[in-house]
Amino acid sequence: QVQLVESGGGLVQAGGSLRLSCTASGRTSSMYPMGWFRQAPGKEREFVAGSSSSTSSGGSTYYADFVKGRFTISRDTAKNTVYLQMNSLKPEDTAVYYCAADRGYKAWVPTTADHYDYWGQGTQVTVSS
Repeated sequence: QVQLVESGGGLVQAGGSLRLSCTASGRTSSMYPMGWFRQAPGKEREFVAGSSSSTSSGGSTYYADFVKGRFTISRDTAKNTVYLQMNSLKPEDTAVYYCAADRGYKAWVPTTADHYDYWGQGTQVTVSS
């Protein structure tokens, strides 16, 4: 079993930045693809960014179009932590952000929620205009 705990959410003005962290514990592995999703009130959960399984040669990342150039996902395998650096935030980025882990090896980034086996409790991000 894997437990995921997110942190770093908060209230920020439009144009500002936040860095979300997700720390994994339990039966963790750098082999797990990791992803960030978000869910705004009244909307479905949507993919934001993801990182494929991490190998000795590295891994790949993938972003939703609406965050490309603004958000960056990274992972520190020694700390079992994945980060989401969010810059140039917009009011429409307001949502609960969730971290997720896929327990299967994948050289690509899963972008749908059904691929992920473990989820964090979520952290609120609010961007004011």
